Amino acid sequence: QVQLEESGGRLVQAGDSLRLSCAASGLTYGYYHIGWFREAAGKAREFVAGITWSGSDADYADSVKGRFTISRDNAKATENTVYLQMNSLKPEDTAVYYCAAGRARSILQGTYPFWGQGTQVAVSS
Repeated sequence: QVQLEESGGRLVQAGDSLRLSCAASGLTYGYYHIGWFREAAGKAREFVAGITWSGSDADYADSVKGRFTISRDNAKATENTVYLQMNSLKPEDTAVYYCAAGRARSILQGTYPFWGQGTQVAVSS
């Protein structure tokens, strides 16, 4: 069973940087792409960034391009860590951030069957 656990969220000021981590375990049967999504209060969950299982390709939402970077550590075959480096944070980045695992490279949350519990990021102005 794939399990995901996010960490690193906290309160920061606008312009600060923050790195989120997603610890993925149970990746036993094949390769999984990892996506980061976020959900702000009163808004729908949205795609933020995604990385292929090999770490060779990444996708970003327009709102975070140039500020956020996703990366992946595949040192262990069944346990990966995916990072989301967030720079130049803005108040509108405030949200609960979730990582998700799926077999398809996609920006659609419906294609990711496995999800973590989320980590709160709050950016003050």
